[in-house]
This record gives sequence, structure tokens and C-alpha cells, in this order.
Amino acid sequence: MEKIILQKLSSKIGNASFAIDFWDGTNVNYGQRDPAFKIIFKKRISKAKILRDPSLAFGEAYMDGIIDFEGNLQEIIETIFNLDIPFFRKREFRGLRRILSQENRSTSFRKQQKDVQHHYDLGNDFYQLWLDETMSYSCAYFCSPDDSLYKAQLQKIDYTLKKLNLHPGESLLDIGSGWGWLIIRAAQQYGVKALGITLSEEQYNKTKQRIEEYGLSGQVDVKLMDYRELAESGQKFDKIVSIGMVEHVGRANLPKYMETVNKLLVPGGVSILHCITGPIEGSCNRWISKYIFPGGYIPSNRELIWLLSEHGFHLLDVESLRLHYARTLEHWAKNFEANVDSVREKYGERFVRMWWLYLNSCAAAFQASDLNIHQIGFSKGINNNLPMTRHYLYQ
Repeated sequence: MEKIILQKLSSKIGNASFAIDFWDGTNVNYGQRDPAFKIIFKKRISKAKILRDPSLAFGEAYMDGIIDFEGNLQEIIETIFNLDIPFFRKREFRGLRRILSQENRSTSFRKQQKDVQHHYDLGNDFYQLWLDETMSYSCAYFCSPDDSLYKAQLQKIDYTLKKLNLHPGESLLDIGSGWGWLIIRAAQQYGVKALGITLSEEQYNKTKQRIEEYGLSGQVDVKLMDYRELAESGQKFDKIVSIGMVEHVGRANLPKYMETVNKLLVPGGVSILHCITGPIEGSCNRWISKYIFPGGYIPSNRELIWLLSEHGFHLLDVESLRLHYARTLEHWAKNFEANVDSVREKYGERFVRMWWLYLNSCAAAFQASDLNIHQIGFSKGINNNLPMTRHYLYQ
């Protein structure tokens, strides 16, 4: 029965040519050309697991070595994304999603911190193996296909800072500030006073170290705290940015996030929200939620923009960076592969396969699925002092 299911799934993959080796020693070629890749099933995966949740069934099978591949993993996953099967479509779960308690329940400070630390506190030495020198763990911005990852990350930071329209003496808050390069560069280039907040102890310690190294103590600071705690401090900021953080907030806390930004931003202040989006809002798939991003939630643009008007914000700009993120992930996957022996020595083979699948599946998703990433710019109330064209962004 399990073999029949896999054969039916395979028959849906358009014009692709590939091969499958089954656990019973048989193999089947699909398509009219020589196979571009091969999927190897070393053991049977139960029908119940596949039907219960395909992402978890196949993801764990790959981590455990039950499934293997020959060929380019990203290309294989892109091909799988072309499966025309209603069961895999996010919109088919819309009714069920409305009653899922984990999406509708507000996330506590402690739960949010635990979820964030699960991913980001694996160790700075781990992330240094495959991120660029800035340790930017978000979508880069490629002005040319030949740009290095380091150059593209600096371009992303500079592009984002330009969108904020910073001026000397202004105050800037970065919610989910990562390893701190944006707040450091903002202070260096624009003379602003910048604060970053994070729930990751590893990121906090590294950012503190960098601030001291660049002699920016007193102008740049970082705090280990939740954005909701900061809102109670009474502080105000001229500009607020958040890159790759709101995906950790959860559906129930999105209104609270917007309310917090409203409390922290001065009238007329500008904010940039940079996050992964989907055409239909919902949780990450179960494999991602279990192993990579616990509590992860992908909002839709319609959801975010609706929330803006609910909190008195004025929408200024929406830009898709989808292909930039696909290229970023390809760079990360290449760097990860180049250092895979060091990762394997410290974390083991199952961890290596988990992260190899994560990086390649995300690269494939931004190339071939409806997953997207947007930068959304908005102001608190009306701001008539912003440039009327985009020309300043490209000077």
C-alpha cells in the first residue's frame, strides 16, 4: 500500500524525469528522459505517517537515513513542490486552522524565549561556519548575481536603513536585532542612537562584544528582553526596524506586536517590517515547527496590512525580496556543505541531515512555492517629510 501511494505521488510530477529505488529492491524510472535525480527508500514509511503529515514523515525519514537522494537536493525539492495534490495545499487546511489552539493562544514571555533559544542559541561558532562576516541571518540583497554573500548582506542593511530615512541624532530600535550589525552600521553611517533587543543569549553576548570593539558604547546598546517588556518602559523611538523576527511572534500575538510598535514609535515615526509571508497565513509545517522553529507562524500580507490600519499606521511601501532570499539560502547551503565535517563532529549525522534538508528545502520553497518575503514600510499617522520618490534608495 505504501508503495502504491508513493507511485501515485510520483506520477503527478509533471515533465520531470527521475528514478525511485524502493526498499524491496525494485526501481522505477519516471519521465521520458534520463533521470535527473534518484530518490532512495531504504525502508518502508507507513501510510498512516504519510497521510497524517507528509512533511514530518518524509523529513524524519531523511534525518534517520531511511530516505536518501542522488542529485541536487534543492532541485529535487523544487520538483516535489510541483506536485499537484490538494492534500499538500495550504488552503485546504483553512477551516481546520481556525480551530488550532496553538495558533490562537498568546505566547508567554518564557515560551517565546525558549522557542527562540532553541534555534539561535545553538552556538555562535556554529553560525560563524556558514553565515557571512556580519553574521546576518536574514535575506540578503543582491544588486548583481556575482555579489558575494558578505556584500549582499551589507547591501540589505544599507537598503533597509535608507528606507528608514534616518537622520543624525534620531533614535532607532531594532526588534530582534540578531548579532547586531544593523544597529552598529546605523550608528556609524547616520549618527543615530541605536538599541537592539533579542531573546538569544548568544546573540546578546556577541553584540555586546562588537559594540565595545567598535567603540560605540553609549551610542549603541543591546538588551536581552522581550519586545512587550520594552513597551512598558515608556521609551520612544523615531524609527523602528524588525528583520526576520515577527515570524516568531505567533498569530495571537501579532496584534500585540503592532500595539507595541505603536507605543514605542513617536508620532510620524517610520517602521520597516521585514518578514516571511505566505498568500494564506498559517503555522510552519510540522517538521519545521518540531525541529527548526518551534512556534513559527507565517503571516500573510493581507493579515499584516489589515493590522496596520487597525493601529493607526499608514502603509508606505511593500516590496518582495523572494528571489533574494532564494539566493541567500543557496549561499548558506553552499557554506554549510563546505564546513559539514566540523558540524558533524560537534552535532552528529542526524543534525547535519536536518540542517541540510532545512537550508535546501527553504531555498527550493522561495524558488518554486508561494512562500515569499516582504519588506513593509509604514508610519505612525501621517508623515509628509518623506521623499516622494524611490530615487534616494538607489543613490
